[in-house]
Amino acid sequence: QVSLVESGGGMVQAGASLRLSCVASGHPSNVPGMGWFRQAPGKEREFIACMNWNGATTSYADSVKGRFTISRDHAKNTLYLQMNNLKPEDTAVYYCAMRLMYGSMCYRAIAEYDYWGQGTQVTVSS
Repeated sequence: QVSLVESGGGMVQAGASLRLSCVASGHPSNVPGMGWFRQAPGKEREFIACMNWNGATTSYADSVKGRFTISRDHAKNTLYLQMNNLKPEDTAVYYCAMRLMYGSMCYRAIAEYDYWGQGTQVTVSS
């Protein structure tokens, strides 16, 4: 069974940094793509960042460009989201997602992903 477990969330002040981790298990060795999404109360889940199968291509939502960085440690089966200069509007539950179907793109759409973690809460105070 594929499992994605996020961690690293917390309560911080504006301007602080956090690094989220997503540990994956039960997945094929070659995963087409991974992504990070977030959802604030009363809002739709939104795309944050993605990475293609070999990590050569990444993409970011405009709201986080220059502040967030997606990366991976293949040996540890872990996906990361480094979040710098956090803002109150970054407050949300953050989810990692995995796409298993073959594709060459870095996918931004929720429907393109097959598995999701349970999420980790990030709260940023002003």
